[in-house]
This record gives sequence, structure tokens and C-alpha cells, in this order.
Amino acid sequence: MYTDNEKLKDVLKSKIGKAPEKPNKELYQLVIDSDVEMVVRLSIVFLSLTMSMVRKNFEESLGASIKKLTGGKKNVELANKLMGEASDNIKLTPGSLIDFSRLPGYVLEMKVVGEVISKVESELLCRASINLYLGDDPLDKDAKDKFGMSLISLF
Repeated sequence: MYTDNEKLKDVLKSKIGKAPEKPNKELYQLVIDSDVEMVVRLSIVFLSLTMSMVRKNFEESLGASIKKLTGGKKNVELANKLMGEASDNIKLTPGSLIDFSRLPGYVLEMKVVGEVISKVESELLCRASINLYLGDDPLDKDAKDKFGMSLISLF
């Protein structure tokens, strides 16, 4: 996860003031809800990963995250927008990168192997995508913990 530290620091200091002793739910929620530019980079390590597998996983996990953030309401169409344009012909070899970027104005951009496959303006989709990594049930707990410690250091 990468972000604009100065802008994020301004958001955190304006809302919290002083650093908490350790990362907490309020701190993570501020990041999830903010409009600060952020990039999550995924590096492919598996040999036989296909775009259809990635699409299915993103649609399911984003759908679940959207459901959590909306109090149980599904929005399958919104979850499908992020990966909908990704061609099954894109080859995902070990070392391939998938980036999704939250851009100012709550725009979520998805790049696969350097190619922009979608750009969707949606506050809910932006929040849901970051919630996957910083929410209560993160996809990578170690990454969340490391990011949380870097948030504390911004103070």
C-alpha cells in the first residue's frame, strides 16, 4: 500500500490530533473514508493464475466489503465494474502487477500489467476496496499492521 504521506498526515492530525499508542479502528476508518490518493499493488506469485480467477475473487471480496459498509445491502453491479473490462487474454505470469488506485474525487482505477482496465467514480467502491486491506477482516493482516505502524509514525 502506498499513499501521499503529507496529505494523509493532514487528514489524521485534523481528525485525531495526537498519535494513538497503537493503530486502532478509528485510525484505519479515517483512511478508508478519506479521499487521499492511495495505491494497493498486488504482485502475482502463482504460475497458473488467470484473469477470470482474479475477476471472480475481486468481485466476491468487493461485494462482501460493500455489503459490510452498507449494512447488508448488496451491489453486485458496482462490485463488477472494477474488473468488468479486464480481458481474459491478459497473461498473469509470476511478477505481474495489479494496481488499484484511489484517485482524488473518489475515483478507483484498476491497472493490470500496466494497462488501465477500469476507472470508476464511486465513493462506496473506493471505501470498499481500501476496507479489504484495512477493515476488520483484512486480506493481509501483516500488511495492515505494517501500514498501521506507518500511520502512527506520520504524527
